[in-house]
Amino acid sequence: MSEIRTAEQLDQEAAVRRELEDFYRDGKPPWDWGITPPELIAVVEGADAVRPGSALELGCGTGTNAVYLAGHGWRVDAVDLVERAVLQAREKAVTAKVDINVLCGDATRLDEVGLPGPYDLFFDLSCYCGIPPHRRDDYVAGLTSRAAPGARLLMFGYGPEAFDDPISGVTADELRSRFTGWSVTDVTPGTNPVPTFWFTLRREASA
Repeated sequence: MSEIRTAEQLDQEAAVRRELEDFYRDGKPPWDWGITPPELIAVVEGADAVRPGSALELGCGTGTNAVYLAGHGWRVDAVDLVERAVLQAREKAVTAKVDINVLCGDATRLDEVGLPGPYDLFFDLSCYCGIPPHRRDDYVAGLTSRAAPGARLLMFGYGPEAFDDPISGVTADELRSRFTGWSVTDVTPGTNPVPTFWFTLRREASA
């Protein structure tokens, strides 16, 4: 059965796409810093580093973090909604001489993208928090169906207070409610001038 969406929901999706495309066209996406955040470095290289396996980055932008993961032994798939960003990510991978599978697609419709998984690590730098609420359960379902037992999700997100619109932002309580079969193991406030958080979730090993 085809998905039925209201006019308001379609408008929300179109507005998000336009905003993302505008940011990359202007070359100033505020989440695409060009520097791998220390929170991801800690997961990969820290005292409790995760053994390299398969990783999926959602909303990979120009590929900074996907390249970093590949350079540290991970098998990396990455997806972004904006073609301009995807092309830059592919160029960045070639320059870095790493093998990354970067695809243009919707993080809430992974079945259409062609990324079957399973994955040991998911990384999301400000992707989920900008997704319209009516698409968020599909994001969760896509991750969950591709998660290896015990998989980890590291997510950076803006709090709802950071935005003037009613659809953006994320809280720990929402993640606990939506991510059935996962546990929120850590919530660390970000250092931004507006409310931001680093969330760590783990997929139940018995799932």
